[in-house]
Amino acid sequence: MKKEIIILGAVVFILISGYTFYFQTKNKPNISRGELTLYKTPNCGCCENYVTYLESRGFKVKKVNVDEDKLYGIKKSNGIPENLWSCHTAFLNNYFIKGHIPIEAIEKLLNEKPEIQGVALPEMPSGSLGMPGFKLAPFKIHSVKNGQDLGIFIEL
Repeated sequence: MKKEIIILGAVVFILISGYTFYFQTKNKPNISRGELTLYKTPNCGCCENYVTYLESRGFKVKKVNVDEDKLYGIKKSNGIPENLWSCHTAFLNNYFIKGHIPIEAIEKLLNEKPEIQGVALPEMPSGSLGMPGFKLAPFKIHSVKNGQDLGIFIEL
């Protein structure tokens, strides 16, 4: 009985993840937006889902698998405040993109070109790109300058 419950739980998780990802990516244009370099650990499934999302939005993504220590060093050396950390860290046009940032925030960043180091969606909220579940609250994407959290860049 215990084995059946575990299998059922895994199936439900996969179905919810697929459903969420499908509705986050359907009917989106595929236009060229440049190359983004994304650092992640080798076995991170949510990072792979996020890469697929970015590619479906026209980004060429260069994935770089690193161990936890190297990923920690990337976050620290780029001045990303610890309260904004999540799993992967990406770089695009001299900005860092930390976490499961929706395309609307990336477009705002690229269009406005603010004088910041980057943007971050802390933790890994339910329903965010690459994460299973439903969106439970607006995503609060923060901006960072000189290693300081400047507050909300955009709320989606």
